[in-house]
Amino acid sequence: MTNIPHSTFEKSLMQDLCRYIEAHSDEALTLEQMAKQVHLSPAHLQRRFKAAIGISPKEYAESCRLKKLKKGLRQQACITDAIYDAGFTSSSRIYERVDSRLGMTPKQYRANGKGVVISYAVSKTPLGHMMMGATDRGLCFLQFGNGKKELVAQLTVEYSQAIILPMGKRHKEQFATWMQALSDYLSGHAATLNLPLDIRGTAFQLKVWKYLQTIPAGSVASYTEVAHAIGNPKAVRAVASACAKNRIAIVIPCHRVIRGNGELAGYRWGLERKRSLLDLERKTKSKS
Repeated sequence: MTNIPHSTFEKSLMQDLCRYIEAHSDEALTLEQMAKQVHLSPAHLQRRFKAAIGISPKEYAESCRLKKLKKGLRQQACITDAIYDAGFTSSSRIYERVDSRLGMTPKQYRANGKGVVISYAVSKTPLGHMMMGATDRGLCFLQFGNGKKELVAQLTVEYSQAIILPMGKRHKEQFATWMQALSDYLSGHAATLNLPLDIRGTAFQLKVWKYLQTIPAGSVASYTEVAHAIGNPKAVRAVASACAKNRIAIVIPCHRVIRGNGELAGYRWGLERKRSLLDLERKTKSKS
């Protein structure tokens, strides 16, 4: 009889639990109920699930409900039916808790973002022109380009139904603070960068993007390592795709993901920028 390594067995056990959560995502699963499925105490499950999958059981269950909600919002005639069918018990709570995960309210998501207001500002950085776009919840767009005209066009394509406006006086101070934080980071004067985000994506993409934010500045991980870390070892190509679809450069640091052989691989904003960011972070890290 072949002996299965304990770590492999435990990861398999947690992945089986993931399938159970997915199948029962429309139910109000408690930590105790999930723990019984794998014969662990709630405390042990919380710790082991997060170690194997990268997020807590509660976060995974919510991502499954969100995925089902997105599908329902596109397919069902009634928004309220989609909310309840996805397992959310309150239509008011969904607007309070999930709009930041959708990047907009359920009604706006259903309408492809129609009515969402995005303010933007463009700044020159050591790595070229950079545009910052934000809703009232946080950054939804942070990208490099050759100039303002190109970046505005890109923002318009990615958020085709949104109301896109130049930064106004109301947000000037907030944008200035965020731009200063980015400037400090790109000039090597700051080792960390924490800015509020308003991101949209599938449950899988959100999981990848969340994990990328845990990779320390000055360090790298391969696509394979990221896939293993989020509990989907066979999803290497999907991880690469999630990195390529990232709309928020630097803050969601997809530049820290490389090929297993050490090559930089692709980068949405060019390999030279990727190399520059990694070199900058290593220098900043060595100073601290």
